[in-house]
Amino acid sequence: MPLDLFAIFCVITTIYALEETVMDTRTATAELGWIAYPASGWEEVSGYDENLNTIRTYQVCNVFEPSQNNWLLTTFIDRRGAQRVYVEMRFTVRDCSSIPSVPGSCKETFNLYYYETDSVIATTKGTAFWMEAPYLKVDTIAADESFSQVDFGGRLMKVNTEVRSFGPLSRNGFYLAFQDYGACMSLLSIRVFHKKCPSVVQNFAIFPETMTGAESTSLVIARGTCIANSEEVDVPIKLYCNGDGEWMVPIGSCTCKAGFESDNGNMCRACPQGTFKSTQGPALCLQCPPNSRSTVEAATLCTCRNGYYRGDMDPPEASCTSVPSGPRNVISIVNETSVILEWHPPRETGARDDVTYNIVCRKCHADWPSCSSCDDNVEYVPRQQGLTETTVFISNLWAHTPYAFEIHAINGVTNKSPYPAQHVSINITTNQAAPSMVPIMHQVGSTMKSFTLSWPQPEQPNGIILDYELRYYEKDHTVLNSTKMRSQTNTAHVEGLRPGIMYVVQVRARTVAGFGKYSNEQCFQTLTDAEYKSELREQLPLIAGSAAAGVVFLVSLVAISVVCSRKRAYMKETIYSDKLQHYSTGRELTMRPDMSNCPSPMGCPNHFSGSPGMKIYIDPFTYEDPNEAVREFAKEIDVSCVKIEEVIGAGEFGEVYKGRLKPTGKRELYVAIKTLKAGYVEKQRRDFLSEASIMGQFDHPNIIRLEGVVTKSRPVMIITEFMENGALDSFLRQNDGQFTVIQLVGMMRGIAAGMMYLAEMNYVHRDLAARNILVNSNLVCKVSDFGLSRYLQDDTSDPTYTSSLGGKIPVRWTAPEAIAYRKFTSASDVWSYGIVMWEVMSFGERPYWDMSNQDVINAIEQDYRLPPPMDCPTALHQLMLDCWQKDRNTRPKFNDIVNTLDKMIRNPTSLKAVASITAVPSQPLLDHSIPDFTTFTSVEDWLGAIKMSQYRDTFLGSGFTSLPLVAQITSEDLLRIGVTLAGHQKKILSSVQSVRDQMAQSPTSIA
Repeated sequence: MPLDLFAIFCVITTIYALEETVMDTRTATAELGWIAYPASGWEEVSGYDENLNTIRTYQVCNVFEPSQNNWLLTTFIDRRGAQRVYVEMRFTVRDCSSIPSVPGSCKETFNLYYYETDSVIATTKGTAFWMEAPYLKVDTIAADESFSQVDFGGRLMKVNTEVRSFGPLSRNGFYLAFQDYGACMSLLSIRVFHKKCPSVVQNFAIFPETMTGAESTSLVIARGTCIANSEEVDVPIKLYCNGDGEWMVPIGSCTCKAGFESDNGNMCRACPQGTFKSTQGPALCLQCPPNSRSTVEAATLCTCRNGYYRGDMDPPEASCTSVPSGPRNVISIVNETSVILEWHPPRETGARDDVTYNIVCRKCHADWPSCSSCDDNVEYVPRQQGLTETTVFISNLWAHTPYAFEIHAINGVTNKSPYPAQHVSINITTNQAAPSMVPIMHQVGSTMKSFTLSWPQPEQPNGIILDYELRYYEKDHTVLNSTKMRSQTNTAHVEGLRPGIMYVVQVRARTVAGFGKYSNEQCFQTLTDAEYKSELREQLPLIAGSAAAGVVFLVSLVAISVVCSRKRAYMKETIYSDKLQHYSTGRELTMRPDMSNCPSPMGCPNHFSGSPGMKIYIDPFTYEDPNEAVREFAKEIDVSCVKIEEVIGAGEFGEVYKGRLKPTGKRELYVAIKTLKAGYVEKQRRDFLSEASIMGQFDHPNIIRLEGVVTKSRPVMIITEFMENGALDSFLRQNDGQFTVIQLVGMMRGIAAGMMYLAEMNYVHRDLAARNILVNSNLVCKVSDFGLSRYLQDDTSDPTYTSSLGGKIPVRWTAPEAIAYRKFTSASDVWSYGIVMWEVMSFGERPYWDMSNQDVINAIEQDYRLPPPMDCPTALHQLMLDCWQKDRNTRPKFNDIVNTLDKMIRNPTSLKAVASITAVPSQPLLDHSIPDFTTFTSVEDWLGAIKMSQYRDTFLGSGFTSLPLVAQITSEDLLRIGVTLAGHQKKILSSVQSVRDQMAQSPTSIA
């Protein structure tokens, strides 16, 4: 008989807050009904637990019989949406050594299997069903403790508990199977459960109950919903549920709306009457400020009481205030046509400190009943509106004229009041004032005995100009010998003069207030007899021709004014001469056009180069303290302005995130955030921030823009503008064939413009490649990654940067002299730019394909160059070859490259001719743009070779299952099967033509 293995054991009940049980044999009240094979194997036995409750167990103990293979299959278990389930097994195992005369086949372990299915299966007791074992093994289960005898109470105390998990599950449910192959054991209970993260309220957001993932390391995203009366602060709002049913990595949050405050962090309570909360956020409700009230709950603003107001710029927590009373005790001081007004401040300022004053001026008639606004030329010092002082100087008034002035007291709530501003009035009458001096005179004509002069009106006429008085005398005489004349206009014809004599002339204006001052002395000369006859001879042909036509024209004779040698006569000319000199030398200053509105993606027009004032790049490592370079060239950003959203990559020093930057007083913008991982040493921090010290010196639309750095908190960050389309090489690969040639040339033009800027600043990039060019949503390309200087310091295993010559160099992009002698210059950057052009035209193909770095170096030394990519215009490939000249002095400069690309853009017909290998003078490398189809045996391989694997199912599903069939495809066929992109059609049809050509050359080479 089998040994009696059943015993009552103590059960320690644990409440699994994060577990949901889908099967538990401890709760069964009837037979379990599991299927055992063979019948002499597992046996269902009833027993009692410590509370005398009936429980069902299975036991087996055929240890004296050889070759045991006993199976036990549960009933169907519904997985209830779980992707991973856990099995808790409580069992006892008899120690084989405690069984007398036990054979060597005795075991102390058993196997756990599962079988996934969508429905209940009809099991048979046939041998095949069990022997073929259609189950997936979970684990071999061994006992931590085994028993050797039964105690005097008949209870077995050594109970083992093991938990195993399996997944991922995708069917409706599953069966569990237990395999015994020679153990003496008892399955006391089986509990099947899965884990979940419970519903939780965190950061004012509700997260639903969430199943764990298919793997123990899986993270399942749960989207949160803001609780009642709260709003999103950062989106998306989410938590991650890990494999243990625990929430982690909170992202985003909600906060209480305006009018609501936090209550224990899990609900938003309305502000009671008499309080308010004006903004969304964690702040609490505040008592209404003075002279205001709130009569409802959830108030966002306390309304002002009658007669009190809140200004447009006042914050909601500011007290309500009133308008000021009028100014007091105004006095006036009249000085001819000017007046000084002074007054005392209002007695009541309305409880505000922003009282200002406005002046209203009215010009009146002598009888006072009729007044009008003052003339526009009236001047107020310091100003007419918004005076903060209690005095004002008013000038340019009319002489002998009554004026009425009002002084209005204004504060920040005056415009809120329905009543006009309080003011004080005063009336004054101006005194006499003569006009100001005539600024300059001009000679408009001259004869032997006369000249004609003109002049502008005085800048301050101080009334109506009645007439002008001229006085003049010969230069060799004195003012006592002067002659005077009057003119009703601002011109005068002076007669009765002597030929060839220099005269000193002055003029002054007269109003009802009298004459103003004479103007500065100016000298004018009459013509000599010879000069007069010479001018007359020059005019005779004109006069004769006019007379012949029946018309006589009077020709003005304009003589050159001769300026007196007196110093003051040169005063105004000196001013103009100084300005003229300043403007003429302005070309020598450093000049740059405004590039803020450059069209994309072409970059901007060339800026002025070669200027003596050109800014030069400063290497941050030349600073004794490199941190000083960071402070000088990079702006420090408060970490509270930075919001990290998601990981978008990893750099040499740490993770790279997408986030948002909200500078104080400015609009929010998306940024890229490079972080310095924890545990860094000072050298790593210095190297990390050196890139910011470099970027901070650049300002160009085709150079990645540095927003700033965070160095005063952890983690240390470098914050740059966010480029939506990422790195150029991967962007081109993702959009293979979807851009026109002119669009690609535009991208290359932008890169060249950025490099031209760097070259003019004497900065050598050293790592120019498509992977280091970033692309924004407008297809503007910007040069980035200014950190290669650190690559040249030590060796690495990175194949991109490893050179067999030692050190870290991007061999495929680097000029031969830089590889051999570390000679990095703008000319070596030009070589790299040619490789970038090739990457662009090949839509992100790897330069030199799968050749090793040493093979690339050898090939270049033998004057081999990359061939033109598919459909590459001849002009572009020729420009690439120019960039790859062995002699760096013969390579084009970046400004030459920009000019060449500009010409191509202006003349698109120059891009019509497509390059071929034989059309170029240099020796190209073996053409990898068209694969050798004799090496492929399937359509799938062929599509992969031309980077069109996304059409595999399309081709095979449409019947094109072999290369001979592919060779017959047409453009109509491509449209019919769904290949609609013109670039993809062109690439496929070009390859199809190659298939035809190769089949024609070797019909049997392609199956």
